[in-house]
Amino acid sequence: MDIKGELHAKLKASRAVMLARVEGLSEYDRRRPMTPTGTNLLGMIKHLVGVEHVYFGDSFDRPPPDTLPWNEDGSVWEGADMWATAAESSDYILGLYARACAHSDETVETLDLDTRGRVPHWPSPDTTLGYLLIWVLEDTAHHAGHADIVRELIDGRTGSDTATSDTDWSTYVDHIQAAANTFAT
Repeated sequence: MDIKGELHAKLKASRAVMLARVEGLSEYDRRRPMTPTGTNLLGMIKHLVGVEHVYFGDSFDRPPPDTLPWNEDGSVWEGADMWATAAESSDYILGLYARACAHSDETVETLDLDTRGRVPHWPSPDTTLGYLLIWVLEDTAHHAGHADIVRELIDGRTGSDTATSDTDWSTYVDHIQAAANTFAT
């Protein structure tokens, strides 16, 4: 089995989920906060740009394709990578993500899993491509799950592979609520 190829394929699939969740949405819906902590679709993609840059670029002395203003000014550490400013259009953020992913793909395809790297902001910075591939896959898949929920909150579109357009969601949710009600105090 080609472990690197499998991990890379799963990463690409999780990236595709992220992009699919913003398809067909207005600029407003892509960026509006949908949770009490501000979680939003475009912000998650913006965050993943930095993830790709650091873990597959900086960590292997492969300068990323773009300079990220929120990294340059340090505001990344204040959450600036989790939302898009009014001056940062979807096209801008999605373009950054496309270039970051292409750069990362080149890193993954070129290097062996045991290639040594260094994550600049980690207390114990020494690592390997294999470890970072798992790290980035987990982070991207984690956010893809969030993106599924956020998209459902926006317009009801789900990422479920079992749901159909004729699913009776009201009845389904009633069954879940009835089961939960048996534990209500």
